[in-house]
Amino acid sequence: MVFRVFSMIILSPPTPPAAAQQPVAAVKLPHRAATDMLPVMEHFYTLQGEGFHQGKAAYFIRLGGCDVGCVWCDVKASWNAADHPRLSVEDVVAAAAQQPARIAVVTGGEPLMYDLAPLTAALRQAGFKTHLETSAAYPVSGTWDWICVSPKKFKAPLPEVLALAHELKVVVYHESDWKWAQSFVPALNTSTALLLQPEWSRRERITPFLVDLVKQHPQWRISLQTHKYLDIP
Repeated sequence: MVFRVFSMIILSPPTPPAAAQQPVAAVKLPHRAATDMLPVMEHFYTLQGEGFHQGKAAYFIRLGGCDVGCVWCDVKASWNAADHPRLSVEDVVAAAAQQPARIAVVTGGEPLMYDLAPLTAALRQAGFKTHLETSAAYPVSGTWDWICVSPKKFKAPLPEVLALAHELKVVVYHESDWKWAQSFVPALNTSTALLLQPEWSRRERITPFLVDLVKQHPQWRISLQTHKYLDIP
């Protein structure tokens, strides 16, 4: 695999919320057998393009398999796990360790379809901070330094996962999604970062709407998909 490294000037990031100070501990999931082989669509070194940690160098591990089925998903090729090779945790972590950054972002697809305890254990042993991107449709497994929940309308997020979220990132396709975004707040930790992100194909219409919203509701922030503006993976 060819690794691509990109750089950019980054403003100082905001102070992480208090919830980020302690990692979410691993849990045992008897209905999901622990494995050191996972369907990996791709793994690569780049910058985190969106959300609270936007602009930071990170190693991405994208797992195949998703039954949430969001119509505006930009990685629909990840949905069928059978389309992607099963790689060993050891090999993926070894590839990540060749790069200088020590943030690993596990995404998908829907990564919590799998028991991720072996993967996060190996990543943390190699010195990585572990970041998860999930729709929260499945219980959490693994040990995480950062959990980003991006809920989808087609499969409701579990309240117990919302309670663990360090970051809520709601993709806004239509103005009515604002009320939907607000509905998750009562289940969150009080220090969870709240972000609204315009859906890429609707950004010209939705971004001005979100600017006005955040000015009225400053506890929220806007997340932009900067990796698409920069044309990086």
